[in-house]
Amino acid sequence: MKIFTQQEIKAIEAATIQEGVSTLDLIERAGAAIAGIIMQRYGKDRNFVFFAGPGKNGADALCTARILWENGYDADVTLFNIHGNRLCDECRTQQQRLLAANFPANRITEVVKTFKMPQLTPKHIVVDGLFGRGQNRPLEGGFRTLAETINESHATVISIDIPSGMSIDWNPRAVSRDIIHASLTIAIQFPHLAFFLPSVSELCGEWITVDIGLSRQAISKIPVRYYLVEKSDVARTLRPRSQSSSKKDFGSGIIYAGRYGMMGAAVMAARGALKAGVGKLTVSSPLCGYNILQSSVPEALYQYIKSDAIINEIKPLHHYDSIAIGPGIGTDDATIAALEDFLAATSSPVILDADAINCIALKPAMLQTIPILSILTPHAGEFDRLFGPQPNSETRLAKAIEMASYYNVLIILKGRYTAVVRPDGKIYFNSSGTPAMATAGSGDVLTGILAALIAQGYPPEIASLTGVYIHGLAGEIAERSEGSYGVTASDIANATGKAIKEIMTNEA
Repeated sequence: MKIFTQQEIKAIEAATIQEGVSTLDLIERAGAAIAGIIMQRYGKDRNFVFFAGPGKNGADALCTARILWENGYDADVTLFNIHGNRLCDECRTQQQRLLAANFPANRITEVVKTFKMPQLTPKHIVVDGLFGRGQNRPLEGGFRTLAETINESHATVISIDIPSGMSIDWNPRAVSRDIIHASLTIAIQFPHLAFFLPSVSELCGEWITVDIGLSRQAISKIPVRYYLVEKSDVARTLRPRSQSSSKKDFGSGIIYAGRYGMMGAAVMAARGALKAGVGKLTVSSPLCGYNILQSSVPEALYQYIKSDAIINEIKPLHHYDSIAIGPGIGTDDATIAALEDFLAATSSPVILDADAINCIALKPAMLQTIPILSILTPHAGEFDRLFGPQPNSETRLAKAIEMASYYNVLIILKGRYTAVVRPDGKIYFNSSGTPAMATAGSGDVLTGILAALIAQGYPPEIASLTGVYIHGLAGEIAERSEGSYGVTASDIANATGKAIKEIMTNEA
């Protein structure tokens, strides 16, 4: 799914209007859709309080209030028209339509100068229609005070399109107290980039979208930099297997993983690769890992390294279709030297995870020798060690865009909405996953899945976004049986094959 910027949405709306749909028509569609969701979720016994701004977001709120009123819901409405004559034409029209629907005049307050804050309690439902996507700076003055009061009331908050005070695009200077904290955000037509930025995404609460019939032609034609990866996207990339297939058709991969005391990482990566369908897998680790790997993952071949405890050489004995390095290898000097020698000698893309990234962070010159279209899979801490400390998630993502382009690599920045950052500046946010995956070894399973997909011939650009989605869905499947507290990396690995089946058969 495409994620559009504010300017791109304006272009789509303009194209829609050129096709004969008026702005008021779009507002009526939005109001009807938003009211429909509210009526599905909440009964007529709830106390609704609407806050409407002077722009089109306020018009959406007034339209929603009218439709709820016409369906037997009660509400109080505050319309902000500071200093007078600030209402846009659509907002003024919606105010008139609200009153024409016999909405009690004493239940709508138009604020021109002073404003007395209504008493809000946790029993209230606040509908935030103050400022939509046209707002590109935090709330100030009285609106900041209003946001603080709403947030402190613990009322249920429904924001229309975007919580007021938040930009739909980047929010580098966002301050939580200057933004309304939504329980539910009902976005108009599209999800917004802000929904996927950890610095502000939690303030959106649950988010859903409503379709108001914007121009399909414009939506399809406008190129974007940001995407949300969904199940249907991944289903189009996965290839069904021929009845005459053999293991040679699904490639060979090698994973350099493990050291003394960290062999579990190697086991998790191997299980992820095998469950993701690699034809033949080899795991290379120190001698201390021989018995562990042969007993825990007997399906994998074992290539020993002439060291009892650490990986001190990375020398594939023959050609492999995919090479992954990093889970549990540590950062000993000999390991760093082995990785340095390998990267200097190879030209094919590799997968670099965990301690491979930490090794490079200790000797950054290695960044210059990473083969193009290699995949790096850092979490926030590993990313900051490699590319420098970042003050927040937003600057980290911006840095990832810069570094992916500069080094011509793919960066999988792991998190709630894991971002696959490509060298061309495009970002693919992953929609699968669950907090249950916050467990040791989960990232090692992802490394194995990526190794399996590349071994099977999927290009790194496709393998990265497909692998991340499969990994997240496997976590969801594991949670169904194990619960949010009980999921382990082994559970995620074991559910990987089921995740691929669910994607390809569209089962749930």
